[in-house]
Amino acid sequence: MSLVIVALSRAFRDLFQSRVLWIMIWPILAATLLWLVLGVTFWDMFSEWIASALVATGIQTWLENLESGWVAHGIQAIVQLILFVPLVFVTALVMTALFAMPALIHLVGDRDYPQLKRENGGGSVGSLINVLLGMPIFITIWLITLPLWLAGAGAVLPFIAAAYLNQRLFRYDALAEHASLEEMNVIFFVYRTSLWGLGLLTGLVQFIPFVNLFAPVLTALAFIHFNLARLSELRRSPREVLLKAN
Repeated sequence: MSLVIVALSRAFRDLFQSRVLWIMIWPILAATLLWLVLGVTFWDMFSEWIASALVATGIQTWLENLESGWVAHGIQAIVQLILFVPLVFVTALVMTALFAMPALIHLVGDRDYPQLKRENGGGSVGSLINVLLGMPIFITIWLITLPLWLAGAGAVLPFIAAAYLNQRLFRYDALAEHASLEEMNVIFFVYRTSLWGLGLLTGLVQFIPFVNLFAPVLTALAFIHFNLARLSELRRSPREVLLKAN
């Protein structure tokens, strides 16, 4: 856990550098604008989907039996908000992983890990494939989560989903430029528990109002620091790192 805390502290240190501020802002703005446009354009279709989900879970019948109409409308608005906010932040995460990571990697790598040789074990195609493989699992977890949220039993699942997506997206991109494919696989295996822990802690930030505005870039920086530090250790003392897997 100490390795995770060190990575997070270094990420917070870098977060408000002038070169990072714009990278922190534009994914959230772009994702919010994208889903506002899609929401307005396809409002009727989205409303029908939500209504169908409420009917399928039996919640719609319960809402119709409520004497206070404003309570029913309020609950429906909360459901829409539960859908909208994760869509914005997940889209911002994906935008950060696909488009902002190179700039962040150069900032951190050139300053803190200049000795690391770039092996280019990954690339943009691999990053895109990684996103396409990870998103269906994340979406499945969220679809399972929605009715459980309304039933009061699914509060922990969003954090598991966030932890999964964070470690899935950013562990690859953080190493793609510096590590070989073999080195990446070793780090993913040896430090799999720590990567999940880092994914969970950065995922918690996504659920804190206002603080979550810089969550995508904080997550990216934390995974860059964690993985480049582990890569440096692997190249310096490969035997000691491999012993941790046993």
